[in-house]
Amino acid sequence: DLYKGLENGQVAEDAKVSVAGRIMNKRVFGKLAFYSLADGVGTIQLYLEQDAINQGGEDSAFDDLKTLADVGDFLGVKGGVKRTDKGELSVMVSHYEILTKALLPLPDKFKGLTDINTRYRRRYVDLIVNPEVRETFRRRAMITQGIRSYLNDRGYLEIETPVLNIESGGAEAKPFVTHHNALDMELYLRIATELHLKRLVVGGFERVFELGRIFRNEGVSTRHNPEFTSVELYQAYADYNDMMDLTEEMITGIANDVCGSLDIEYQGEKISLQRPWRRRSMNDLVKDVTDIDFYSMRDDLDGA
Repeated sequence: DLYKGLENGQVAEDAKVSVAGRIMNKRVFGKLAFYSLADGVGTIQLYLEQDAINQGGEDSAFDDLKTLADVGDFLGVKGGVKRTDKGELSVMVSHYEILTKALLPLPDKFKGLTDINTRYRRRYVDLIVNPEVRETFRRRAMITQGIRSYLNDRGYLEIETPVLNIESGGAEAKPFVTHHNALDMELYLRIATELHLKRLVVGGFERVFELGRIFRNEGVSTRHNPEFTSVELYQAYADYNDMMDLTEEMITGIANDVCGSLDIEYQGEKISLQRPWRRRSMNDLVKDVTDIDFYSMRDDLDGA
């Protein structure tokens, strides 16, 4: 924003900047080169002239940069600021330093990283070449932070409960089993936080929650992870209506903070999170599809 007023071909007066990042692209045209440098915020173009770089360092500085710096390497530069004739805001490099050398090449910039298995098994490569994946990570962090802030502001106490349990409970799932050497006994990785949180309510904590990892030794796919994060919360003197109010308010508030709107798009589907949400009982939903009213069978066990 500081240099957004520069016209095409204009150089910013007395501008001195230092930037560092990973080289994502390089184009060399004899005594002139253009590199794209990316960091955790964005991408900036480097404008590299042979005379300017050699004047600021050794006579071979420009040739050394072309020869030694590859796509994937980390580079630190100092220089001025200009907007190129084509309108690209750039750093006019006078000094540079190769900070870290990449030992392996990055995926082809045109084909990208498309293999699903590689993307999931080598997440760090996926994060390098796909900025939208980094944005997903940031938004997830904002969501978990938003959940904690919302519940903390309303008097809920986050308490860490045991991950290793002597019994598997709180859900219907197959647990991971491990052995405790000192106690010489089998233990289970938790499949839910429910039981310990409920015991805390019994013990006198009226509002508790935990946002933590859950482990279920079941199937695995790109949409199903045996290790995942869940949030469970419990409140004394409240019923399901209070929980519905809380859920609706929390999700809409966090969605607005993270996405900037309550009208979002996911996998081509437009979703409106505008309140109030539709509230239907399970019985009514089943009745809509099957025309069977289970409530009418409360006194008719044979019919049910």
